[in-house]
Amino acid sequence: MEQLRLPQKGEEIAIIKTNHGTIKIKFFPEAAPKAVENFKTHAKDGYYDGVTFHRVIPDFMIQGGDPDGTGMGGESIWGESFEDEFDVNCRNIRGALSMANSGPNTNGSQFFIVQNTKVDKEIIAQMKELGEEKGFPEAIVKAYEELGGAYWLDGRHTVFGQVFEGMEIVDKIAGVETDGNDKPLEPVVMEKVEIVEY
Repeated sequence: MEQLRLPQKGEEIAIIKTNHGTIKIKFFPEAAPKAVENFKTHAKDGYYDGVTFHRVIPDFMIQGGDPDGTGMGGESIWGESFEDEFDVNCRNIRGALSMANSGPNTNGSQFFIVQNTKVDKEIIAQMKELGEEKGFPEAIVKAYEELGGAYWLDGRHTVFGQVFEGMEIVDKIAGVETDGNDKPLEPVVMEKVEIVEY
């Protein structure tokens, strides 16, 4: 599955250095050109440096990218929301980097990394039954079955990257103590987000 392949030499990747460790991400510029451009430009401009993962839900995802740290802030590099970009081969499997939004075509600067490790057997059976014609190619079903993910977000949140190193850090962050609003009690900070060649 293309989504799970390692980056090619010379490809631009993101290195997210957090106060819990480092996460490395590859991008899908063909599938989601605007989301990738938005993230890379923000990262290069230092927009994400010092920003927190403000919403953390174990067995689901970790969310960040809001300079206000409230979940209400942040904007795209264009200063306005941009449209969703969906691709049948880029899905919300474990480790996916997706745009957070507040409904269709409301992408700004916030994103999340899928952390969930399991998908119910019945759901997998349904995916297999639906098959490729209904949007569930074999490789996708296999990935959900083996890795887990948040399949219900497919077609709702743009998947534009994938963690290829540092999922143990994502798991560690997902396990921090949070308050009633899923906000970590001790800030989980992206100290530096860099775009470098692999």
